[in-house]
Amino acid sequence: MASKAPTYFSLLIFPTLLIIFYLSFYSQNKFNSSLSKRLPIPSNPLINVTNDNHHDFSSIFIFAKENEEKQKISKNKRSSLEMIEDGLARARAAIRKAARRRRYKSRKGETFIPRGPAYRNPYALQQSHKEMVKRFKIWTYKEGERPLVHQAPMNYVYGLDGHFMEQLEGSNDSLTNFIARHPDEAHVFFLPFSVVELVVFFYDPALSGAENLAPLRRVALDYVNVVALKYPYWNRSLGADHFMLSCHDWAPYVSDKNPKVYKNFIRAICNANTSEGFEPKRDVSIPEVNFPYKEINQPISSLGTSNRSILAFFSGRVNGHIRKLLFDQWENDDEIQVHQHLPKGENYFERLMQSKFCLCPSGFEVASSRLVEAIRADCVPVIVKQNYSIPFSDVLDWTKFSVYIPEEKIPEIKTILKGISLEDYEQLVDGLRSVKWHFTMNKPAKPFDLIHMVLHSIWLRRLNIRLPL
Repeated sequence: MASKAPTYFSLLIFPTLLIIFYLSFYSQNKFNSSLSKRLPIPSNPLINVTNDNHHDFSSIFIFAKENEEKQKISKNKRSSLEMIEDGLARARAAIRKAARRRRYKSRKGETFIPRGPAYRNPYALQQSHKEMVKRFKIWTYKEGERPLVHQAPMNYVYGLDGHFMEQLEGSNDSLTNFIARHPDEAHVFFLPFSVVELVVFFYDPALSGAENLAPLRRVALDYVNVVALKYPYWNRSLGADHFMLSCHDWAPYVSDKNPKVYKNFIRAICNANTSEGFEPKRDVSIPEVNFPYKEINQPISSLGTSNRSILAFFSGRVNGHIRKLLFDQWENDDEIQVHQHLPKGENYFERLMQSKFCLCPSGFEVASSRLVEAIRADCVPVIVKQNYSIPFSDVLDWTKFSVYIPEEKIPEIKTILKGISLEDYEQLVDGLRSVKWHFTMNKPAKPFDLIHMVLHSIWLRRLNIRLPL
């Protein structure tokens, strides 16, 4: 990819074509109502260079084919799109039916059934997942060279990037059922560039933040330019059926300076901060997971609720103002235990499993691996974050297995947690256990596990749009 960059930059000097974007889509974020308010994408998304009233998008360089014959979608492609949209219409109808009837259509041969109050509508979720497995196809663009594309880390907090990419286009083909054989049959298109690798290659600590981010934005934009020039799919939907995935803190900044280009583009990211441009109706919040070296999951708890002697626990650096407030208030408290570093000989995961509540404050960014660590330890997460779009909240009701405390209530944490009755606490733990599977990585991926839930979140965004035929 890097070796081709000069070619792309030279092309950017000459284009005179401008894009006029029109899009109206995405309904409410809540799963129960999201399928009832679909809005179509306008039927003429292609560039009209004869229109004198076009917008001046000076930073947009999406290449359009001037040849009218190349712009047209062939009859075969048109019929493929018609079949895709017809299948999605059938899926929506089946999901709505399951949601209304509030009963499972069939459970034969299924390894996991969503049950209980932790789900907004478990019947709709079960049917939606069934429709996804039956229909959903993803095309991963083949363009580009390693390491900037088709490669990402497999360990630590960026590990989900690599695991997702490996399972979607790796040699083990663990997601074979979801892989499109040809782009014409794809519901969505994956842009497999790695934000982590872009940072590795282009970050220079001697430069200012804006100068450091510019190469990341340019390479990502170059990739969009390449696929938009080579294929009709980006221009057909204006990017509404295309997505990226990254857990790097800087992932949102890849697209923030080109809002016209990326207006409809699906960003599956961990740093899901609504005050920094994250759009829950369009984007996908994915959980940050700290993958151990040579492992795919953190330890899981086997302790019951009666064996937990610590009221609330947190261990981590004082990154960001929320953590500073937390430490200023509670660093020397015996019941609300907060540590920058655990005492020598203490084990972090054992402490989690000895705690009733686990504090999950924002750091410099809203995402943190502590949310998943708490869930796996059966420790009720206490979410202390502002403007965070919580993962999988389309289908999960987080109030049934976590506690939310706003920043201004940090001095009241002990009062709030002690005010939760034993019965309510046990219900929170029950809810926690019922959703733990959704935060578990498997190789190969299994129904309703972490990878499937990420796919399902993307599937829901595709269900919520209708492309022009």
